[in-house]
Amino acid sequence: MSRDNVFLVGPMGAGKSTIGRLLASELKLPFRDSDRVIEERTGADIPWIFDVEGESGFRARESAVLTELASLTGAVIATGGGIVLNPANCATMSASGYVCYLTAAIDQLVERTSRDKKRPLLQVNNPRQKIVDLLAERDPLYRQAADFVVTTDRRSPRMVAQEIAQQLAHVREVS
Repeated sequence: MSRDNVFLVGPMGAGKSTIGRLLASELKLPFRDSDRVIEERTGADIPWIFDVEGESGFRARESAVLTELASLTGAVIATGGGIVLNPANCATMSASGYVCYLTAAIDQLVERTSRDKKRPLLQVNNPRQKIVDLLAERDPLYRQAADFVVTTDRRSPRMVAQEIAQQLAHVREVS
């Protein structure tokens, strides 16, 4: 399997979908969003899947879709924030592409997700604390999975996409 894909990982609100579309355009590659693929396949949105199947049911769907998307050749793939919770998902991404961890400050993540009611894990009394807790658990996993890390704080999505393209060129050169 060749490493022709680019996987964007990171917390909710880091900009994976927005930046992924711009990066795909910049690299002239197709763009896929694993959460959108799941929604298209099930005919239901992510919160409904969480309600009916629980987080474990959603994670099983997520892994199956990731395996399928990883078989593409040359695509930019935005993943869900919890994709790194399953070590097999990390291995799948590494085997078929380069993994970019998009990170942002807590305040930025809170601001970017505050009006979005389609994030089941944030439908709690204190969404900020939930983001802090999720990041504490997942940041080491994102860093372990990543070939490189890009910060999205207070930067235009286009600038971030251009930086990722540059980082990608560099990691491809050295690997």
